[in-house]
Amino acid sequence: MIGEQFSEELELVFNHLHENPEVSWKEVETTAYLENFLKGKGLVPKRFENMTGLYVDIGKGLPKVGFRTDMDALWQEVDGVFQANHSCGHDAHMTVALGVAVLLKEIESVLPGAVRIIFQPAEEKAQGAKALVGKGIIDPLQFLFGIHVRPLVELDDGTYSPGLHHGAAKLISGKITGMEAHGARPELGINAIEVAAGLVDGLKRIWLSPTESASIKMTHLQAGGSSTNIVPGTATFSIDARAQSNQTMDVLTDELDKIIRALKVMYDVDIEYHVETHIAAAEVDETASGILKQAIIETVGEDKCAEEIVTPGGEDFHFFTFSNPNLKTTMLGIGCGVSPGLHHPKMTLNTERLPTGADIITKALILALDYVKGSERYD
Repeated sequence: MIGEQFSEELELVFNHLHENPEVSWKEVETTAYLENFLKGKGLVPKRFENMTGLYVDIGKGLPKVGFRTDMDALWQEVDGVFQANHSCGHDAHMTVALGVAVLLKEIESVLPGAVRIIFQPAEEKAQGAKALVGKGIIDPLQFLFGIHVRPLVELDDGTYSPGLHHGAAKLISGKITGMEAHGARPELGINAIEVAAGLVDGLKRIWLSPTESASIKMTHLQAGGSSTNIVPGTATFSIDARAQSNQTMDVLTDELDKIIRALKVMYDVDIEYHVETHIAAAEVDETASGILKQAIIETVGEDKCAEEIVTPGGEDFHFFTFSNPNLKTTMLGIGCGVSPGLHHPKMTLNTERLPTGADIITKALILALDYVKGSERYD
């Protein structure tokens, strides 16, 4: 368990990270700070090649159990000025991860295996997890745990959830190429705005089961110039698709493709589109969430263990399972009084809950190591 003295050190760590935010793929100073902290505790962190972020292995042998934290801040307007800003809790997540690293280092000699702690960049761009998959960072793992602070509307302060069921999201960009014409002779052109209107109408006609939570809508449209007597021949658009499950997202994507193919034939236009960002929905593993639930109960008691949370937000963490379905994953939800809410420029949280989060994750990692070791003996 984290003692009072180390809790005070973690408070200083959080303050430093909070006051020095860096956006996706530019977490240079953050990476250096984390590396120096870990080295100062007698650990040997390894930076990722050609990108920000790092990882550290603790214990003997090939790591079978891992813990991942995100690092990047948002770019948003705060008091009228655009700046990097930790309003999603990644500063808190890194603080917990450093606490876990220190706790594991203290008992490294008696660990029943090795643990890999991963500091992932570019979560807010939904690109960091994919990059780490490409580097093979999670290949040896059987379990991977994550964390996320939760707003008060989802989780009471001082309570903890063993599973976060985030939804899937796809952010799609496209271009319609029709034909310009004089406003007096519209029959000689192909109006890109009218094609876009057909696309909007088609999206509204996608039908799904009422038991499935999903939405798809156009969120950006740009066409034409300053002259109002020209039929615009081109338009660019963006579409935001959301679904609570990966299966429902597949249905939305298929229906979108059908609509676009039909519009291309109907209007004799070219419509190009591609997925800018894909955030996979959570596939919470029952064994992993059961281990995390046990860790919560053993650390803070059953009365502080909340139910698993279904939330409409997205998280890059779930791409790890999307790319490797055999990986057992879950995320700890930390009830720490997040207010007014995630991504609010003035978001605050109760940092007193972070050491407890580190205690819970450490316990879960040890339990997972015991599970892996037991499974290997059984095999």
